[in-house]
Amino acid sequence: MNATWTPPVASDATGFAIRPVRPAEHHALGELSARAYLDGGLLTRGADDPYLDVLRDVARRATEAKVLVAVDPDGTLLGGVTFVPSGDSPWADIAGPDEAEFRVLTVSGAARGRGVGEALVQACADRARAAGGCVRLVLSVIPQAVAARRLYDRMGFARAPQRDWEPVPGVRLLAYELTL
Repeated sequence: MNATWTPPVASDATGFAIRPVRPAEHHALGELSARAYLDGGLLTRGADDPYLDVLRDVARRATEAKVLVAVDPDGTLLGGVTFVPSGDSPWADIAGPDEAEFRVLTVSGAARGRGVGEALVQACADRARAAGGCVRLVLSVIPQAVAARRLYDRMGFARAPQRDWEPVPGVRLLAYELTL
């Protein structure tokens, strides 16, 4: 764990806030997520990738997990993340019973470099700690997501190669974990 990492400045100082997604934002966040994954080259089959349906279905994610968004004061969506508070959720890919997980971390192209991704990950870590009994925050990431992997390293996440997996043949995901 990186002992020198400090959390981002509070939301009011960053110029954006982290909060639960609102139903009226589901479509916009779904499109933002799809665009970020497509533009980032994170979908192995590009515009034909079936994972696009998962990215766009924010309403389902919000029903079965916790979807958080980063928004500017004017309400502009900057990014989002799906927080899975326990391993018994249908959205848990690798989390065990005493672990939380996050998925679909997305930042709009225009918001990159503002600390949005870091603030969303920190919000997940804060929620996991507050849950009580949660010992780790875990995630899976495609190897091509270099910027995200750098963020996880910087925030103190450790690679957990024994947990790497393939959701479909030929798509390898790298596992990371943060001890809380």
